[in-house]
Amino acid sequence: VRTRMEKDLPPRVENTVPPPTSSPFPMQSLMAPNVLAGARASYAAPNSRARLNCRNAMVTRRPNSGAMTTRAGKTPDGPKVAIAGISGAVGTEFMRVLVERNFPYSEMKMLASARSAGKSVDFDGESYVIEELTEASFDGVDIALFSAGGSISKKFAPLAAKKGCFVVDNSSAFRMDPDVPLVIPEVNPEAMAEYKWKGGTKKGGIIANPNCSTIIALMAVTPIHRAVGVKRMIASTYQAASGAGALAMAELEQQTRDVLNGDPVTMEIFSWQYAFNLFSHNAPMTDNGYNEEEMKMVKETAKIWGTEKVHIAATCIRVPVMRAHAESINLQLENELSEDDARELLRKAPGVSIIDDRKNNKFPTPLDASDQDDVFVGRIRRDISQQGNFGLELFVCGDQIKKGAALNAVQVAELLL
Repeated sequence: VRTRMEKDLPPRVENTVPPPTSSPFPMQSLMAPNVLAGARASYAAPNSRARLNCRNAMVTRRPNSGAMTTRAGKTPDGPKVAIAGISGAVGTEFMRVLVERNFPYSEMKMLASARSAGKSVDFDGESYVIEELTEASFDGVDIALFSAGGSISKKFAPLAAKKGCFVVDNSSAFRMDPDVPLVIPEVNPEAMAEYKWKGGTKKGGIIANPNCSTIIALMAVTPIHRAVGVKRMIASTYQAASGAGALAMAELEQQTRDVLNGDPVTMEIFSWQYAFNLFSHNAPMTDNGYNEEEMKMVKETAKIWGTEKVHIAATCIRVPVMRAHAESINLQLENELSEDDARELLRKAPGVSIIDDRKNNKFPTPLDASDQDDVFVGRIRRDISQQGNFGLELFVCGDQIKKGAALNAVQVAELLL
C-alpha cells in the first residue's frame, strides 16, 4: 500500500490538476504467467501488498475535503469490529481505510470463506488469522463491515444484527429494503440517525452501502439538487474492472499482456475481450431493456433523495480501466443555475474536488481519482440543448473501491460512534 504524508498532499483548489497518483495496481506483472494464477494474491489477498503497519504516516485525505473523520486507533474502549470478506478487493481496502482514518477499535476479527480460513493477514502492526465465516462469528461484535457478496449478506447480516451488531453491507442485498437505511454520509446521514453504537434507539441493525456508481454520481449532483432541484438526470457510466472484483482486475491485466504478446486472449471472467475494448455492463438485463446496474442507479437515487419525482435514466458501460469509474451526467433543473454558481456549489461540497481547466483541456480522469477519497468533477457547462440555464453537464470520476465502496462504508461506521 502506498502512503503519503499529509504535508506532501496538494491543497484543495479549483482549476488545478493534482500531481499524478501511482495506481496501487500498476500494469507491470503482478501475477504468475499462466492464466489467472496468483490473481487473488496480487489483487485481493491480504499479503505483503496489504501490510498496513504505518498508521502514523498514513494520511490520504487532503485538507478541507470536509468528509467526516473519527481518529482514535486501537483503544480499549473502542468497538469490536469484524470484516466479512477480507480476502476480496474491497475487504483489503477496508483494512487500508480503517488505518488511514484511525478508526477506533478494541478488537478486530477477519472473516472469509473456508478457502481462506487459516491464512494470516497483517493489520495495524498485528498479525490476524482469518476465520471462517459462521453463524457464531458475530458473537460479541459491535460493528461488521460486509463485502462478501449478496448471498452471504442475506444469510449472515440478519443473524449478526439480531446479536446486537451493526452491519454495514456493501452488497445490493438490502439496499431497497424499506427498513434498511441506504446512506452516503455526505448526502443523507439523517437516514441512520437512530443507529448508534452507544445511546441509539437501535440495538443492532443493517445499514446498506449504495452502488458505487450511485455514490459517485450523487456526491456531485446532490449539492445542485439541494440548491435548485433536479428534474431529470441522464447518466452514462464508464466503469472500471474493480467493480467486478479482484479477478476481473487480474484478467484485464492478463488480457492486455496477451494482446500485446500476440497470444490467445484469456477470457475466464467476462464473455468478451476486455483489454482494448469496452462493452455494455455485465449485469443481467431486465425486461425494460435496462440492466440491473442501470436500474440500481435509478432506484437507489430515489431512495436516498427521498423522492420519486426526479426522472432518471442510465447507461452503464464497462471500460478497460483498473479501479476508478467515470460518469457523464446531464441534468435538467427545476430552477436556473449558471455555470459559475454550479462550480461554486461543488467547490463547497464535502468530498468533492474540481478539475475544470478549459484553457489547458484538463478535466478529471480515472487516474486522477484512483486511490483518492474525493470525487472529482469537471466539464461543468451549460446544456446548450435546453433553454436558459435550466440544463447542466458534468463529468465525474471517483475511485470505485474507495469512495464507491470501502471508504463510504467506513464513513457510515463512523456515524455509528
